[in-house]
Amino acid sequence: MRSRWRSWAGRWPRVRAVVRGLPRPRTMRARLTAGLVVLLAVSCAAVGVAAVYELNGFLTGRLDQQLHDVGVRFPASLEHGGDAPRSDHDGDEHGDTRRQSTGTFGARLVGRDVTNAAVVPSGADTTDLNVTLTTADAKALAHVPADGRGHSVCLSALGDYRVMAARGLDRDVLITGLPMEPVDAAVHRLELVASGVLAVALAVAGVAGALWVRWSLRPLNRVAATATTVSELPLASGEVALPPRAPESDPRSEVGRVASAFNRMLGHVEDALTKRHASEERLRTFAADASHELRTPVASVRGHAELALLHPGPVPPKVTRALERIAAESARMGEMVDDLLLLARLDAGRPLERLPVDLTRLVLDSVTDARAAGPGHRWALRLPEEPVTVPGDAHRLHQVGANLLANARLHTPVGTKVTVALESDGRTAVLTVHDDGPGVPEDIQPGVFERFTRADRRRTDGTGGGAGLGLSIVAAVVEAHGGSVALESRPGTTTFTVRLPARY
Repeated sequence: MRSRWRSWAGRWPRVRAVVRGLPRPRTMRARLTAGLVVLLAVSCAAVGVAAVYELNGFLTGRLDQQLHDVGVRFPASLEHGGDAPRSDHDGDEHGDTRRQSTGTFGARLVGRDVTNAAVVPSGADTTDLNVTLTTADAKALAHVPADGRGHSVCLSALGDYRVMAARGLDRDVLITGLPMEPVDAAVHRLELVASGVLAVALAVAGVAGALWVRWSLRPLNRVAATATTVSELPLASGEVALPPRAPESDPRSEVGRVASAFNRMLGHVEDALTKRHASEERLRTFAADASHELRTPVASVRGHAELALLHPGPVPPKVTRALERIAAESARMGEMVDDLLLLARLDAGRPLERLPVDLTRLVLDSVTDARAAGPGHRWALRLPEEPVTVPGDAHRLHQVGANLLANARLHTPVGTKVTVALESDGRTAVLTVHDDGPGVPEDIQPGVFERFTRADRRRTDGTGGGAGLGLSIVAAVVEAHGGSVALESRPGTTTFTVRLPARY
């Protein structure tokens, strides 16, 4: 038994290394199943160890009882047996093997020296009972206390034995022993049976536990599926239709409470999204109506200012300057109103024209206009050899290029180099506007395409600047064409990248 425990102790580091190398379960279902299997394994192992330990103790106790019943008759017969104790079925005391089971061991010790040692062999041939013990065997026998109790020793010539020592009449020590092989065989058989039953039980429990856990977590899986569907919805803007609520199970269970709380949260989210959409619709309607209503009075103010400037009579210089400012601001306000109307139409989802547009020609015209408006900048243009054609609204796409170039001109100092490049792979047309100016401030980059976004510190020392609608119009027009626009900026380099589908 001790050798078996030593064997297990030697294997434990390798077992622990194998367990550490096993993949850790990540899902709740796998963890619950693994936990059930581990608990069952621990419980079965505890029961198996207790059963093996109890059986080993019981059988060892039986051996001790047999040793007590046999007494020291066999080793006592060795005191007068000479060199070769013999079996005497007539009652001779020279190696008396009567009523001794096969494998019974006897030894006589004087002091710490073994004078005689013999074992009852199997079969009828009992002429030679002597056994040769090693020095280690003799030392182990010498350490057995003569207390009339059983002790376990390992004899190199015979194996594991259960021995009992008692004092002889001649101040010697008489030792009787029985082999542990039957005990070890019974315990080993129990270990094999327990291991097999444990393996089968763990396999069945693993499969059954996985099915049970999967069935128990079905409501939670439906909650997760609903949450995944909600996470894929475009919640940023527009009207959002949330999916059906997750089915609720028993409210007394943890999964049922999670499903109920999740459904209440979806209800609050849906109410908030509905209110937000209604507010956005009211704002869009107000912006469209206000812009539409402002067009007429702004045009009237601008017309009267221009008419007053055409008066043939003498006009004081201050009045002339005032009329010029009124006309300029009226024109600027008219452009702002037109931009707001365009954004309102795009927000309302009004379709744009879908005609073939020569993007190469539009870019060339935009750069020509920008060069005329900003002669102090250095303009560079890179166009492909073949024309790039995309489906869309020519007027709105021209506005995209014009706004990007105006942004580069107004927000960079004189002398900045602006490079405009156009390329296409047959499926996507890519327009880039790059400048080597100071760059867009980092704090406004995330919202640079939002409406009325303006830097606190301009990227120029001039007096240019707008209402903060130019880049928002670029983003809205590009998105209406099914494309995307992105910004990459740091000090010394700023790049706007527009991607448009080149196929219908």
